[in-house]
Amino acid sequence: MKEILRRSITGVIYVVLLLGSIFLSSDAFDFLFMVFGLACLYEFKRIVRLKGYYIFIAYLALWWTYIYLVQDRTLIIGLLLLTLTVDFALLAFLFSKKSKHFNDFQKFIIAVLYIGGGCIFLTMIPYKQKDFAQFLIMGIFILIWVNDTFAYLVGRTLGRTKLYPAVSPKKTIEGSVGGLIFALVAAYILADYETSLTLSEWMILATVIVLAGSLGDLLESKFKRMAGVKDSGAILPGHGGVWDRLDSLVYAAPFAYLTLNIFSYVS
Repeated sequence: MKEILRRSITGVIYVVLLLGSIFLSSDAFDFLFMVFGLACLYEFKRIVRLKGYYIFIAYLALWWTYIYLVQDRTLIIGLLLLTLTVDFALLAFLFSKKSKHFNDFQKFIIAVLYIGGGCIFLTMIPYKQKDFAQFLIMGIFILIWVNDTFAYLVGRTLGRTKLYPAVSPKKTIEGSVGGLIFALVAAYILADYETSLTLSEWMILATVIVLAGSLGDLLESKFKRMAGVKDSGAILPGHGGVWDRLDSLVYAAPFAYLTLNIFSYVS
């Protein structure tokens, strides 16, 4: 009971902080995810045993450049392609049965593009035609939360078939399907409130976020399993580390950003 209470209090504070930053101002939202990115990098650095602090300098320089200075579409697409390349390469690592040992340069690239790039593109998502789309980014968070919550509940009640036991023994196929179904229901409801996307676009976005987010969750589990740790950190009582809370979002963000830009291009 005490553990449930701790998780609930921490979860409420996390949600209030997140939604508060969204509706306070775009600068508050940007700053919050800059800090979250630093926290995720610190936890990743500790888990993969990467020495030095140059990844923080590289991340801050990249974040500042792309959030405040770069307006050129070619440069943004370049960073997106690099980030997606690293994300796809990490899928090979995720599903490989062979043990993989990254050198320090590879760890640096993964940290800056997988985690740093993920946070940067998550921060870019709300900016549509120079306006800060509060309900759009809130909707993306809701899709992730609904998927995580119902994947857990459906998995506990109906789960029988393990999804990927070598990496995450508790996750089930039934739970994953249940999370996706409820996320699609949430997308259907969100379409009435955030009309910058059509119903079909919300459905596609929800599917992309859930699938990519699930892979991001498994990927973090693989890193933790290799390091022999349960949580990425202990900063959030009952929830582990910041990376534990953002693993789905960090991996899914570049895919969501790409999807939204495809919608804009097609329309």
